[in-house]
Amino acid sequence: MEVRIEESWKQALQSEFEKPYFARLVAYLHGEKAAGQTVYPPGGQIFRAFELTPVDKVKVVILGQDPYHGPGQAMGLSFSVPDGVKMPPSLRNIFKEIEDELGVRMSGRTNLEDWARQGVLLLNAVLTVRSGMAASHSNIGWQEFTDAVIKYISDNCEGVVFLLWGNFARSKRALIDSSRHYVLEAAHPSPLAGGAFFGCGHFAKTNEILINEHKTPINWQL
Repeated sequence: MEVRIEESWKQALQSEFEKPYFARLVAYLHGEKAAGQTVYPPGGQIFRAFELTPVDKVKVVILGQDPYHGPGQAMGLSFSVPDGVKMPPSLRNIFKEIEDELGVRMSGRTNLEDWARQGVLLLNAVLTVRSGMAASHSNIGWQEFTDAVIKYISDNCEGVVFLLWGNFARSKRALIDSSRHYVLEAAHPSPLAGGAFFGCGHFAKTNEILINEHKTPINWQL
């Protein structure tokens, strides 16, 4: 696996790439390929979140769990699927919340790259998955890597808004220095949460925080 990652992140995370766990992770992915397994997202998109949102541009972090495991869905950004792909239920609920909070209409586009380019790091805790098997790569080392990413942002950036949705994302709160950053927690947007995500107010609250931090707010409307 070629590690194609934006230069500022490459420098920030160089020590992680040199650790034994990362070598084992790469070897595991090579083994999957050698065994004929399909892994998502495609190799060139595994680090897409980092490519679109350099370290010094990070204003918001939206933490997901692992990539979508169906064909053509995963694209290296949490909750995002390429335009033209059927909208996943969690993303549909995210868009409904944005519409209700901000009084806007979403276009139906499902590609969240525009958010990423505005400084929203769309980070999955696990960056790959075997086709058709949710969470199949959750124990191969990715969480050690992405925990280091969260910790790096916490230690080296200022005034970042972390959106933690669901118990898994909330479990990462301990990695974040809440005296320097903002942590907003809510239920997961999945329908399995029974609608508890609705009314969280996170998109309006995030923009209020960014304005108070003298940062440009996010245009959430796609």
